[in-house]
Amino acid sequence: MGQEDVKTTIMTRNYLPHYNPKLKNLARELRHNSTFAEVLLWLNIKGKSYGYEFHRQVPVDEFIVDFYCHEIKLAIEIDGNTHDYNYDKDEKRQSQMERLGIRFIRFSDYDVKHNINDVLRTLEFVIYEIEEKKKVCDEE
Repeated sequence: MGQEDVKTTIMTRNYLPHYNPKLKNLARELRHNSTFAEVLLWLNIKGKSYGYEFHRQVPVDEFIVDFYCHEIKLAIEIDGNTHDYNYDKDEKRQSQMERLGIRFIRFSDYDVKHNINDVLRTLEFVIYEIEEKKKVCDEE
């Protein structure tokens, strides 16, 4: 595989068609100021722990998602105190991303801190569902 082939593969794997470079600095700031729940989940999913590479605080469209996997178009949000009174905003945000073809899952800050094994099992199941759906689509 030549250098150009490697470059193309990397670009395709991490390609994000709705990336918003205007949010890059804010995303970087959020990565440096992660909540305890975000750090805890990150320690469990980084390094392709589930077979896919996740990234933290990724600008997508006009939002920044807590975690995102380009390969399977999966966004993960941890809802804590900042989300308690933003139900309508969160719902709009999720709907908009789902219209972009992004699968969206949410975990509460409490569950990540107190039930991390259940959170990880749920994540594993969602990844399995995505893989199975892709197999069916590839066969058609």
